[in-house]
Amino acid sequence: MSLSTFSDLVDLFASVSSPQDMENLLNGILTPKEKEELVRRIEIIKMLKAGVPHHEIAKKLGLGVATVTRGSKEIQRGNFKVVK
Repeated sequence: MSLSTFSDLVDLFASVSSPQDMENLLNGILTPKEKEELVRRIEIIKMLKAGVPHHEIAKKLGLGVATVTRGSKEIQRGNFKVVK
């Protein structure tokens, strides 16, 4: 499969059939820092959905409030429906 668009990448992720295969794929394409960043972004979303205030999230995770606000805006746009 040749990847030339973001849609192709989404299709690749959607084709992964097991958590172990997904872990192998992500380990192959992401640096350790990129993996940490993705985990942090999902943590922001979980905390926002739990009603934790933006300033508290920023302080707890050592981030700027603008980073947290970006996550909040993405939730408002309808993204992150699968994150609980």
